[in-house]
Amino acid sequence: MASVTARSWALCAVSLLNLLFVFISGADFIRFVSFRPIYHNITGETTLCQDSVPWPVALKDSSVLWALVVDLSLLALFVAQHSLMAWAPVKRALQTVLGPLNRTAYCFTTALALQILMHHWQPVTGAPCLWSVRHAPWSVWFPLLCFALHFLCWAIICSILVIFDYPELLGIKQVYYECLGLGDPWAQKPAPAQRLLSHLRHPVCLELAVILWLLPAFSLDRLLLAGTLSAYVGLAHSLDKQDLAYLCAQLKGKVWLLAEPQCGGVEQNGSKEKEG
Repeated sequence: MASVTARSWALCAVSLLNLLFVFISGADFIRFVSFRPIYHNITGETTLCQDSVPWPVALKDSSVLWALVVDLSLLALFVAQHSLMAWAPVKRALQTVLGPLNRTAYCFTTALALQILMHHWQPVTGAPCLWSVRHAPWSVWFPLLCFALHFLCWAIICSILVIFDYPELLGIKQVYYECLGLGDPWAQKPAPAQRLLSHLRHPVCLELAVILWLLPAFSLDRLLLAGTLSAYVGLAHSLDKQDLAYLCAQLKGKVWLLAEPQCGGVEQNGSKEKEG
């Protein structure tokens, strides 16, 4: 019994440490991909581009080419980690070895890959911007508009993650169920839900696209980042009519549950009036 309790405490400790690391990495990613580029554009503290340099000259610059090679390698590392650990044979092997910590390991390695990408990312400052809003009054208002839209998109993303059962996505529920002897939470989901989640593990396509592409100044390295992540997220989806039908049915059920108390209250009031 003591060994079981010790194992449960160890699982909980690992899960909580991973959760902390994932949250820190998520905050760093928001700063890296969203608010830092907008802040640098507003303040002008960092030179994002060299518009005076022609494109043929910039694309022959060794510093520009080296930065693109480094950034492409970092993106390849992230995509390889995210895809390899989501591959069914690897998932089964890790499930055999790690048990309930399988999802925790996936989230940890994803956060680690993001940290490596963010800390070693090379800005391309020796090439022109693809676009840059620098003329008044839009040089002030457009960055503020981007900030507001980015903030709204991140708020929507966080709300969607809550709806999509984020404890299960982060591996917390697996550890919790294991400690209580409840089995695997994934196996307890209905078959249509399993099918939907296997086809839709990144339910933030539109919001992430707005964050990646809507910036006051769009540099060459940002094009590489936005293009790669947009393509990867888009290709990861494989929804079909069956998934859509299940989503519609679930939505109708939620609406009916929300409306049921009100209908019940109206019926009770009507019966009371008749009795009176």
